[in-house]
Amino acid sequence: MLYLFARWVCRCFFTLVYRWKVDGAHHIPSNGPVIVCCNHIGNLDPPLVGSALQRKVHFMAKEELFRVPLLGRLIQALGAFPVKRGASDKRAIKQALTLLEQNRVLVIFPEGTRSKTGKLGDGRPGAAFLALKSNATVVPAAIIGPYRLFRPIRVRFGAPVDLTPWLKAKVSTETTKEATKRIMQEIRHLIEEGSKQ
Repeated sequence: MLYLFARWVCRCFFTLVYRWKVDGAHHIPSNGPVIVCCNHIGNLDPPLVGSALQRKVHFMAKEELFRVPLLGRLIQALGAFPVKRGASDKRAIKQALTLLEQNRVLVIFPEGTRSKTGKLGDGRPGAAFLALKSNATVVPAAIIGPYRLFRPIRVRFGAPVDLTPWLKAKVSTETTKEATKRIMQEIRHLIEEGSKQ
């Protein structure tokens, strides 16, 4: 109930304040495990992407946020779970894989941090690793900004990324690296096409 109310509030906020537009949400499967991989340009990205979807989504959020009174409990209730930044967090990986085993939707920003320039940075291997381990559907997404009051901001979802060549191989540093490149290519394509419109 809390999640549905929060999603409604976010949709109203983004529609009124940022003239929010969503394209391609139909690419999100109605069931099964899904990893949405998106570029990261601002603090509002998680609720922006999450509220664009009909299915409940889960996020990794830096563990420092969970130490803030009330905020930590709120974001946890809304589907977020903590991750240690700058290191391999086995607990967060285990939690992510558990959610995917439960056929949930996980939103990940492969760059790992917000882009200071607004341009897409290099992808980290976490999202690809989870995808190869779980066989989840990977849907690329792009936020076309920047965030400016009463100016349009768009969220674009693309067709699922075909990771078949790497799913057939053993999960390794090399396969994860190549799968990451493929995912980032799709995000970059969405950004470039969306910027022309």
